[in-house]
Amino acid sequence: MWKDFPGRCVRATGCNGLVYSRYGYGKSDALASPRLVRFMHDEALDYLPELLDKLGIDRPILLGHSDGASIALIHAGGSGRAVRGVIVMAPHVMVEDKGIRAIEATRRNYENTDLRDKLSRYHSNPDSAFWGWNDIWLHPQFRAWNIEEYLPQIHCPVLAIQGEEDQYGTMEQIDRVVRGIPHAEILKLKDSGHSPHRDQTQVVIDRVADFVTKLVDYSLDSKLAGA
Repeated sequence: MWKDFPGRCVRATGCNGLVYSRYGYGKSDALASPRLVRFMHDEALDYLPELLDKLGIDRPILLGHSDGASIALIHAGGSGRAVRGVIVMAPHVMVEDKGIRAIEATRRNYENTDLRDKLSRYHSNPDSAFWGWNDIWLHPQFRAWNIEEYLPQIHCPVLAIQGEEDQYGTMEQIDRVVRGIPHAEILKLKDSGHSPHRDQTQVVIDRVADFVTKLVDYSLDSKLAGA
């Protein structure tokens, strides 16, 4: 579903890129059991570190969207591992009524329209991908989910991007990111919904490239100073 966005990002930044489908999505295994409320914590603190270690990746620049953005924030603030930078698009830091209403509407669309067929183009098991996401977000216990405690522990550079017409969250999400991470850079996009990388692709790529360039320049300066 990301289509050519990752390729365009790596060409614009000059970085290598690892793009993977998390458990339950894409060509990865279907879920063996329902997700738990802390599934994003498990992804960020257990599964992502294991993946990075197996691939020999140190000090990554993490780029995530939606749940993936939340996972990136939890990892950067709670794993105790070195992260060079974090780029988050449409991150969730808490649950809002607006988001719940949108997720309920998406459930009705999945049950009554051709949404399942559309998702099957991108997921080997669309039911695993959809219900694994939809069921846990609508679970009553999930209403108290909140990751703001991790934000003050994030000391690396952060770029947070949010569409002003995001159907799953208000600007309060990104405003809380700023309150928790005062040094974070913010990009608020008009004419963009929950997927700014699709709605404002070139704008997002340009800002990501600028952010990464500054990260690389800072790293080189630090190494020279240390030498």
